Amino acid sequence: MEFDKEHWKELDINVDSLWLIGPRAKGGKRENNYHGNFVPQIPEQMIRRYTNENGVVLDMFMGSGTTLFEAESLNRKYIGFDINEEIISNVKSKMKGSKCQYSIHNCDVTNASKTKANISADLYKFGNLGVDLIISHPPYLDIVKFTDKKGDLSLISDVDDFITTYISCVQNVWDSLNSKKYFVLVIGDLWRNGEVIPLGFLLMNAIKQNFKCLLKGIVVKDMVGNRGKIGSEAIWRYRALKSDNYLFKHEYIFVFKKK
Repeated sequence: MEFDKEHWKELDINVDSLWLIGPRAKGGKRENNYHGNFVPQIPEQMIRRYTNENGVVLDMFMGSGTTLFEAESLNRKYIGFDINEEIISNVKSKMKGSKCQYSIHNCDVTNASKTKANISADLYKFGNLGVDLIISHPPYLDIVKFTDKKGDLSLISDVDDFITTYISCVQNVWDSLNSKKYFVLVIGDLWRNGEVIPLGFLLMNAIKQNFKCLLKGIVVKDMVGNRGKIGSEAIWRYRALKSDNYLFKHEYIFVFKKK
């Protein structure tokens, strides 16, 4: 089958439901210096597939700036939120001199009024009517506590409370998403009281129940090279063999399309 020049750039977009990514992409501003950041290949693939140049990407939990750096390199505009001043300062220092149109807010996305006001102001400044892609990579409950601030989802240990709070965060950004555009949730599962808690599927179901959207994809991504696993594979395998559980080797990427 022949492809014209207009389509050749799309040939390396991964459309499989199983992603064996391997080593974390390096170069430029990419660093693996923040517990909980995800591989750059995820936002890179999502941005390229679901947005056009000068489109707007909204990042609900910015962390170390992985999505921002991919948006910058792909000539997209960016709106990011985080409540960790230290990591925000680090990201801003890396963006000095950048020609990328971006805004970073030291704002808790559970705060409806501030979140919506910031998004509205940014879209006006950018000259865009709405957001084209929302990427959400929240904490996996309280596995890693990022701050001690009120509104930090990583302080929540109760699953039901976490789901309720997370959905309220999504409600604060959902109206800014353009119709027929995309919301991406990156999440994993966890252990509680000797059993698997399928946090990914619980959040997936909650999104479907609360928002008018189509579930376009469930991608299973391997966790090879995860910072928390590096150098500890043997001990984790030993613990799994001594018990009756299995090791988490995957995360999920849920892709929703707004109706």
